[in-house]
Amino acid sequence: MTWQAIAHVTTASGARSVLLKGRDLWALVELINAGAQGCTPIENPAPRWSAYVFNLRQSGIEIETVHEGHKGAFPGKHGRYVLRSDVRLEWLPETEPVA
Repeated sequence: MTWQAIAHVTTASGARSVLLKGRDLWALVELINAGAQGCTPIENPAPRWSAYVFNLRQSGIEIETVHEGHKGAFPGKHGRYVLRSDVRLEWLPETEPVA
């Protein structure tokens, strides 16, 4: 069963409600749980973080990308995604994840 929820989003430009499911919803839950620290694909592995963030932004959810450097065998930069909208999830019946 695919999780589904209505995201009630409040931004400086107003409020809206968006139906989310699957990996886009998963990414939003990860961002909510991360709080002000945000998420990176390194800390929260998933195949297409940038696509999930793109889709959430298209839905009107404000997400900041903070560019950070990293060291190691393959030094470079990565993005840290930080949720900037106030979001309340309303889980649809029979799709709420079991904690």
